[in-house]
Amino acid sequence: MLWSLLKIILFVVLVAAATLGAAYLMELEGGVRIAAAGYEVNLTPLYAVILLVALVFAVWLTLRLVALLIAILKFINGDETAITRYFNRNRERKGYQALSEGMLALAAGEGRLAMAKASKAERYLHKPELTNLLTAQAAEMCGDRRKAEEVYKRLLKNDATRFVGVRGIMKQKLADGDNATALKLAEKALNLRPKHEETQDVLLRLQASAHDWAGARRTLGAKLKHGSLPRDVHKRRDAVLALSEAKEVLSDGSDIAAREAAIEANKLSPDLIPAAAFAARGYIEQGNAKYATRVVKKAWAAQPHPDLAAAFAAIAPDETPVARLKRFKPLIAQHPDHVESRLLLAELHIANEDFPEARRALGDLVDKAPDARVLTDMAAIARGEGASEVVVKGWLARALTAPRGPQWVCDKCHNIHAEWVPICENCKGFDTLSWTAPPAGVTTPAAGGEMLPRIVGTIEDQSGTNTEEVRDAEILPDEETLHRPIDAAVTEGDVARK
Repeated sequence: MLWSLLKIILFVVLVAAATLGAAYLMELEGGVRIAAAGYEVNLTPLYAVILLVALVFAVWLTLRLVALLIAILKFINGDETAITRYFNRNRERKGYQALSEGMLALAAGEGRLAMAKASKAERYLHKPELTNLLTAQAAEMCGDRRKAEEVYKRLLKNDATRFVGVRGIMKQKLADGDNATALKLAEKALNLRPKHEETQDVLLRLQASAHDWAGARRTLGAKLKHGSLPRDVHKRRDAVLALSEAKEVLSDGSDIAAREAAIEANKLSPDLIPAAAFAARGYIEQGNAKYATRVVKKAWAAQPHPDLAAAFAAIAPDETPVARLKRFKPLIAQHPDHVESRLLLAELHIANEDFPEARRALGDLVDKAPDARVLTDMAAIARGEGASEVVVKGWLARALTAPRGPQWVCDKCHNIHAEWVPICENCKGFDTLSWTAPPAGVTTPAAGGEMLPRIVGTIEDQSGTNTEEVRDAEILPDEETLHRPIDAAVTEGDVARK
């Protein structure tokens, strides 16, 4: 409101000033005399001022007309002028409008329309780095893989768009299952743009799938260097790769290199159970029981696991059951209430033929966590205590249909693995396996050979003949097939006594 009032006042002042000026000029005596070529013109002061203003305007108009004529001549000659700039701005406006409409069509799933708009935008803009990408994505949406690949190859010719072209062809090869070519393209793409996180992840997954553990560790180091991976996660995954490299080297027959790689993996991530067990066995082969004990205890403190118990038992394979029980107690004391610790303690007492203590070690696991391992141990305890055949077989029947307990389960797809692997066999996820109980929907009963670690031998009938021998042999595993850690601890004599 105030600004409007000020503008009105200013306008009135200017009009008043012009009026006063005109009145002053009209009253002013004298004038302007112009004489030329025998002609003479006398002008009053007011008319002289008006003529002067008209003359200035005429000169300005003449200059503009001359400039317009020059611009027309330059336009005809092909030079850049205001006219060409006007037409260029008009073309750009139409081109960017077509480009935006194409992007909206692509987002809406209208591939054909997006391709048409991209073609129109290219005619107006002549910027293939923008329109080719839209064309390629629209062609893929329409299922025209050949057209998309052709456009991606055109993008390779420009330094600014080479990465986009390589990445686009890489994705096509991944979709086709051509991982070998995709791996080479991923390496090329990462060289062009080392900080690109998606390319890093794709290359890491492809290298791991190809068992190129050294290359995968380099890629993992690049992720850490460029800030796309936290340091603690990097250490864990580097340990996984080092362990995988150790297993690969071991399969090639180089025990020393495998042992060193396993020890390195354990140092990178002491809580990685497979690395700890592998490193402990490496120290055992070196005759270094002290380091093996330290590795197992540190990993057990993070999470008790049967493989760790088996490695701990392998430190002194010839010790008596009493000595073994004494040596294991400090290990168990780290997590005395953990299920694995209680199961381990129960099996140690079974090996020592102290069945009441074994029953006390299991405690309420029969009611709270009745998996196949617990029920199998209860069958062993019942047999050791002299229970009837019916009781023993009752525990075995429950064990055959009970959940197996913790296993190596993929965190992403919940696929169950018989042993730890760096890459999920189902979803190809890297470092996704955890030692945990499978979800109820995917839990499967364990087979007899996998879930009966303690019950071996035959059941004799009253006449003393082995009438159940053949039938039990179909259900009960022999010692080589058992998977529980204590099996490595129990000697043939211990099994025979039971």
